[in-house]
Amino acid sequence: MKKTLFCLGILLVMNVVVNAQKQSDADALFIRNIYDKALTEGLCYPWLKHLTTKIGHRLSGSPQYLAAVEYNRQMLDSLGVDSVWLQPCMVPHWVRGERESARIINSASMGTVELNVLALGGTVASPINGISAEIIEVRSLDEVEKLGRKAIAGKIVFYNRPLDATRIQTGDAYGGGVDQRYNGPVKAAQMGAVGVLVRSMTTSLDDVPHTGSTAREEGKMIPSLGISTNDAALLSRLLQTETVRVNIQTHCKWLPDEPAYNVIGEWRGTERPNEYIIVGGHLDSWDVGQGAHDDGTGCVQSMDVLNLLKRVGYKPKRTIRCVLFANEENGLRGATKYAEEAARKKEIHIAAIESDGGGFTPRGFTMEAEADIFPQRFRAINQWAGLLEPYDLSFKKGGSGADIGPLRKQKPLLIGFKADSQRYFDIHHTQNDTFDKVNKRELELGTAAMTSLIFLMDKYGFE
Repeated sequence: MKKTLFCLGILLVMNVVVNAQKQSDADALFIRNIYDKALTEGLCYPWLKHLTTKIGHRLSGSPQYLAAVEYNRQMLDSLGVDSVWLQPCMVPHWVRGERESARIINSASMGTVELNVLALGGTVASPINGISAEIIEVRSLDEVEKLGRKAIAGKIVFYNRPLDATRIQTGDAYGGGVDQRYNGPVKAAQMGAVGVLVRSMTTSLDDVPHTGSTAREEGKMIPSLGISTNDAALLSRLLQTETVRVNIQTHCKWLPDEPAYNVIGEWRGTERPNEYIIVGGHLDSWDVGQGAHDDGTGCVQSMDVLNLLKRVGYKPKRTIRCVLFANEENGLRGATKYAEEAARKKEIHIAAIESDGGGFTPRGFTMEAEADIFPQRFRAINQWAGLLEPYDLSFKKGGSGADIGPLRKQKPLLIGFKADSQRYFDIHHTQNDTFDKVNKRELELGTAAMTSLIFLMDKYGFE
């Protein structure tokens, strides 16, 4: 009897192993089909071409943003998903105005020198003839604090801490330097500065200035501009041998908040329709370039996820949503509104993926969540690592995305789609963020990667 039971146990285990292998093989074939469809029938590239070349940059509050809302609503509606709608929110409305400028006006060795600059998003206007003042160079906010009002008052503070080129992930380098841009102007204003120049947030040495959001604090706003890295190096060299005065001009202004919308497409689940998996990017962009990699690519990839699942004949168990968020660049109003509405409706989000790192070659996914659920879900998702390994994708612990962050308290697994980062911050927030910088195949591979992970999460969940 014992021998018989032992043999039956062995057969049972073998049957389980064989069935598991068959299922794994079926999943691998299904994912291969997703990739084939993405590379032959994907729509993300033509969608991106229209969004960037026909509509262009899409700053919150602008007519272009509303045009992008309507275009992407129509594209989602054309996919035949169950519902497409616009979720309203109010967004800040900042305008750049006429061309900004900065020039060295007193160099004994060089004379007058025009500098490559862009006004930082959210900054204020200078007087009509600009502000002319002496430059003082610093490397940190702490240095401004230590120098104090006596050294800073009446001067233009020049933040010149380079991004750390030794960081392999350029997003880490960006994170280590962006405090100069975001909080630097307010800190300088507290010490009596009359203006700010900030070294552009890139590891490249070039003539392209970068914009980006800066903190808005009533009564502590002074004209602030990003300066190209080459001109930052030039300015720094001059300051080693002589006093330098610069004239800066900006023509920016704040207008009343404007209505805007998140664009949402939903495909209802057949078995667990009240469990949600979302994928998205942010539809707004800065008002230079065309908003291609930041974040047109993330938006069209997210829409194409629904297209690919339709084309492979998949029927989702859970409800899958594509969300194109409003106002990531200077307020997160769209993300906040989405999370508020999800909480009000008591929607259960089990996972959320954001693509906001450019449309370059996919490298994998980074994940985070509340501490009480993260270990179990991270273990569960790593069971599928072998299915995505053939596509050079990995799962790592790490950050996710600004737009899905407000969902954190509702305890989904928050996932950031990670593309190769080496070129991203060379064009991020610049006039060079244009459609021609996006490679069609890289973009499509990213869509396939996200679609494959959503397929696995929907099919198996995290139980």
